[in-house]
Amino acid sequence: MSARTLPLAFVLITLLAGCQSAEVETFQGYVEGEPVLVAAQQSGQLTSLTVQRGDDVKSGAPLFSQDRATEAASVSQARAQLAQAEAQLANLATGKRPPEIAVVEAQLKDAEARRTLSAEQFSRQQALVAKGFVSAESLDAARTQLARDEASVAQMKAQLATARLPGRSDERAAAQAQVAASQAALEQSTIRLEQTSQRSPVSGQVQDIYHRVGEWAAPGQAVVSILPAENIKVRFFVPESTLGALRTRQAVAIHCDGCPATVPATIRFISTTAEYTPPVLFSEKNRHRLVYLVEAWPQPKDAVQLHPGQPVSVTLNIARQ
Repeated sequence: MSARTLPLAFVLITLLAGCQSAEVETFQGYVEGEPVLVAAQQSGQLTSLTVQRGDDVKSGAPLFSQDRATEAASVSQARAQLAQAEAQLANLATGKRPPEIAVVEAQLKDAEARRTLSAEQFSRQQALVAKGFVSAESLDAARTQLARDEASVAQMKAQLATARLPGRSDERAAAQAQVAASQAALEQSTIRLEQTSQRSPVSGQVQDIYHRVGEWAAPGQAVVSILPAENIKVRFFVPESTLGALRTRQAVAIHCDGCPATVPATIRFISTTAEYTPPVLFSEKNRHRLVYLVEAWPQPKDAVQLHPGQPVSVTLNIARQ
């Protein structure tokens, strides 16, 4: 090599040494799933179980049901109480019944007839007193009787007006509140009845069955475990020296035995807590033993190829100086 070409070669070597190169690194990991536990919402005996382990279910598909007798009786009771409350409200809104009003009207007519008779007797007594045939005491008695009969007529008119009026505003408000409370009780009983039959909240594969037909399930106890494809992830560990090159939303490739092709995935989680490959004391000398947990999630359409517990290899491109 001539003296003229030596500086040019040195420059090229320097530039190449300063360029970044992407290194492909492979890490061992495993598949993990986050199943959805479908629990009983009411306390009761299981009367049916429509799925078994390994079944693929769609969202909304029936899973299991419990004894409905108690809740069905509660619904019937709530409906009867609502009907009673509505009837009481209607009764307060219309006043007394027509037969009761008819009785008051008849009593009013009787009082009016007696007042007419008293008025005629009072007129006759006035004429007789003027001619001196009867005493003034007889006129006073006739006047008093007429006043009584007029008061009786006024009383019966007031009773008739009251009978035609609806209930007081505070009574009607109380009745309306009772109707609303009865409606709420009916809705609550209906919901509890519907909760005796559980449907799948997600689409996925049934992973496990925890109770069988005839067994008693309490509220909150899981009966069926379902693993949706979107809840399948891959966990792997990277050394401390690689941690700085990783970012969330970074693409990785997953390889597994028997998979027809590489499964793409995206990093969603990078742990901030270090772990050790064997237990060692933390020191500058042992930094290469530090590892960090990383989780990558494939797309649901690709995740169906993976199974929880399955060992996999994860490759990613890491830029090196």
